[in-house]
Amino acid sequence: MSKSYDVVGVGNALVDVQAHVEDTFLARHSLIKGAMKLVDPKEAGLLYRDMPPAKESSGGSAANTIAAMASLGSKVGFVGRVGADELGDVFAHDIRALGVNFPATLRDQELPTGRCLIMVTADGERTMNTSLGCNMHFSPADLDAALIASAKVVYLEGYLFDQPDAKAAYRQAGSIAKQAGCELALTLSDSFCVDRHCADFLKLIKEDVDILFANEHEITALFETSDWQQAADMISEHVKVAVLTRSSKGATIRAGAVSVDVPVEPVAKVMDLTGAGDAFAAGFLHGYCQNMSLAQAGRIGALAASEVISHFGARPEVKLSTFVAGKIAA
Repeated sequence: MSKSYDVVGVGNALVDVQAHVEDTFLARHSLIKGAMKLVDPKEAGLLYRDMPPAKESSGGSAANTIAAMASLGSKVGFVGRVGADELGDVFAHDIRALGVNFPATLRDQELPTGRCLIMVTADGERTMNTSLGCNMHFSPADLDAALIASAKVVYLEGYLFDQPDAKAAYRQAGSIAKQAGCELALTLSDSFCVDRHCADFLKLIKEDVDILFANEHEITALFETSDWQQAADMISEHVKVAVLTRSSKGATIRAGAVSVDVPVEPVAKVMDLTGAGDAFAAGFLHGYCQNMSLAQAGRIGALAASEVISHFGARPEVKLSTFVAGKIAA
C-alpha cells in the first residue's frame, strides 16, 4: 500500500529550557542525574528561577526524532497537543518550518504548553524535569486518524504514556495503524518511565508494536533483569525489530535470529547527550523506510546521534542529509 508519509510521530509537544549546571545544583534540588522527572508547575517555577542562563528550543522526544528525520529528507508528520499561548505558537512554528505536517487544530485553553527543564552537567549527561502542561490532556480525541493512517511507520513516545488518557490514545493509534497497514514503533524513553508502566508497556508491545527502541537500562527494566543479553533475547520474541542502544558501546539491532552491531561514531568532544537516542531513532527510521539494510540504517542512526551530541541542544545544527552523505562518502 502506497503511503504519503514515512513516519508520523505521536508524543509530548514541549519547549526545552536547557542550561549547564554543576553537580551541586542537582544535589541541592535532589535530582537524579540522567533521569526524567515529572514536576508540577510550582516546582517547575522554582527550578526555573534557580537555573543559570538557559537556551529555549522546541523539543519533546518524538518531536525531536521527527525533526531529525525531516533534516534527513524524510516526509514526516507529528501529532501533539499545545496550549493557546506563546510557547504553543513557537512549537508549531518551529516544527512546521522544518517541513513537518503538524495539524494542531486543537489548542488547549486551560493548560499551557509543556516545558522540559534540562540540566546538563560537565560530563554531558542531561537531567530532565518535565512540566507536561496541556500534554496531561492528550487523549484519543487528539489523534489525526487520516494522518496516522498515511504513514509507513507510526512512532510513539514512551514519556507520554504517563497519562491514563494517553494510554488509551496509544491503543487507539495502534488500532488505526494496524487497520491501515502501518508498522507501529515505540520508544521506551526512560527506565523510570518503564518502572512506572512495565505491565502496560509489555501488553502494548506484545499486541501491537513492530519496532522497539530502547537503551540498555530501559530494556532490562522492561524484563526486570540485570542481564542485558537476556533482555535482548526476550524482546526479539515479541517485535519484528528491536533497536537497542548502549551508549559508548554502540547499538545492537535484533530482527528475529539476525543481530547487527553498530559502533558509535566518534566525536571530538561530547557536549550534551540530550536527544542522542531521539536522533539515533531518526536515522534508523529514515534508512528503514528507504528499505536499507539494518546495518545501513543503524549507521545513519549513529551518525545522526554523533551530530547531536557534539553541541548543546537536542536537535541538529546542520542539515543531516548533507552531514550523513559527507560522512558516508569519506
